[in-house]
Order: sequence, then C-alpha cells, then structure tokens
Amino acid sequence: MPSSPAPERAQPEQRSARVPEADAGRRFDAVLAGLFPEFSRSRLAEWIKAGDALLDGARVRPRDPVRGGEEVTLAVVLDTQTEAEPQDLPLTILHEDADVFVIDKPAGLVVHPGAGNPDGTLVNALLFRDPALAALPRAGIVHRLDKDTSGVMVVARTLQAHAALVEQLSARAVHRQYLAIVVGALVSGGTAHAAIDRHPRDRLRMAVRDDGRDAVTHYRLRERFRAHTALECRLETGRTHQIRVHMAHLKHPILGDPLYGGSLRLPRGASEELIAALRGFRRQALHAETLEFIHPLGGEPLRCSAPVPADMLELMRLLREDSAAQAGTGRR
Repeated sequence: MPSSPAPERAQPEQRSARVPEADAGRRFDAVLAGLFPEFSRSRLAEWIKAGDALLDGARVRPRDPVRGGEEVTLAVVLDTQTEAEPQDLPLTILHEDADVFVIDKPAGLVVHPGAGNPDGTLVNALLFRDPALAALPRAGIVHRLDKDTSGVMVVARTLQAHAALVEQLSARAVHRQYLAIVVGALVSGGTAHAAIDRHPRDRLRMAVRDDGRDAVTHYRLRERFRAHTALECRLETGRTHQIRVHMAHLKHPILGDPLYGGSLRLPRGASEELIAALRGFRRQALHAETLEFIHPLGGEPLRCSAPVPADMLELMRLLREDSAAQAGTGRR
C-alpha cells in the first residue's frame, strides 16, 4: 500500500537583519536570538539546523562565531502548533491587547485538551477568540492552572510575547498570588521550601522528594477560623500542584482537595449548614487571585486580579460565622 504523501511545508516568511559590529566574536545562535527576540531559542536552533537561518547566505553551525556586519537571513516557518477545534465557550477577559490575554479561569475548566477532555477546554475557547493562536506553542498558554483551581492566567498572542513571558517565568519575575483555605488553624505564616517531583507510585500525584525540582511557596495568614485558615500564598517557583503539595506536606492540606486533602475533618459543634457546606465542597479551595508581570512589549508592569469565586466566599462566610458563634459560647 503506497504511503501517504508528506504534508506540504508552510510558505516561509523571509526576514533579514545585520549583525552589529559589537557582536563580533559571539556565537551565531546567541546573535540570532538577539536579532529575533520574538522567537524562542529552541525554535531558532531548529531553523539553524534546517538551513533556514543563514549568515551571508551560507549555512553555519550554532556555535560558529560572527565577525560583525554580516547579513542574517531567516526563513520563518510558522507551522500549526495546536490542532484543537475552536469552540465558542464563555471567557471572562480581565485584560486584552494585541500581545496578551489575561483571563479569569473558572473552576472546572480544563486548560489543555487531552485524554478524557478532547474539547470544551480553555484552548478551544482561546482558538475561537483568536485563531492565530494555533501557530503558537500550546496556543499561547505559558503557565497553567489545575482544572478545579480558579483565577488569573496570562496567554501570549504573539511569538515575541510568548518568549518574553516564558523568560519572565523562568527568571521568577512573575508575581503569582493565590488564596487558599486550608485545614487547621495556623498561628503564623512561613515559607515551604521543599523539592517536588512525580510521586514514585501514583502517577497522578506529585510529592515532596529529595531528588525533585526546587519549589518555594511563601504563605501568610489572611483570616483565621476556628479549625481552618485562609492563606495568601505566593509562588516563587511554579511546579505542578505546588501549593497543594506543599500545604499537604505541612499537614495543612487545602480544604476539599481530592488528591492531597485526606479524609474530611469537621469542626466540633459545627452547624448543620457548615457541615453540609464542607461536605459539599468537592474541589480544592484554591484561587489564583493576582498576577503581576512586565508587559512583554510595552515594558510597563501589568497587574490583574480575579474576584474570589462565590463558592469560596460562601464557605469563608460560614467558617467566619462558626468561629464567631463558638467564641460567643466560650468553646473552641
């Protein structure tokens, strides 16, 4: 049976630039990254290897030095990176310009299509709003939130914005602040500095491991209840399930967390209303409240906040009333 013909390669867009004299002696790949900052280094490396990046019309190796003054030509090929179908799904946009979207993701919305979630995801919604995102890695998504975590996410709309945001995240220059309701009445804030990697037996979970990747979460008290605490958490790193794993490691798991929360613990003497609310809260009580970063092209700080969702507000109201009622009776 004859094999299917290979798909046609997208028509390249030709770009050119002159190597600055001050760059004499530097590696070609480093100079190329400086001349075309809108593209990631990995993508530029692929184009060098494929012969799509030339120095004075000749193929060179990434490590070859430049003299200064040469002409660089780049055949830009932006193949489709995301195959998901666009879908008209509701999106709450907190900020929008030509370079970025900042959205308020609701709890329950999966970010990327995958096994069990082929559509109805954030990626599908983004592609409907801006079809050009299909040419960007992961449709412009540079960081993610778990399905049942709500709150702020930034999405790049151009390759240059994508590269700049990834660099800011790698440099730990993006401020990410979360609200978490955890089990137990903490008396002070602190810092969880414990490496995280995949759980050795359960592949759905992450775990604190000595051989894991560095992970740092700062937390401080926002409101203390009788048997729970509302914490303001700030990510210094961005590992998968980081806050959830760190708080469980500290023996104060996030309320409602199906993976790390353990069995339900009810405050002694709690009202029926509070008990029903605690039993009915079936997601981790975690909300990405504020995101602050440097605009990838404008250079100005951009700060966006998403309102605390109704289910967490109601839960905090009941916990607050429970604390007040028990304080009035002299019980803890």
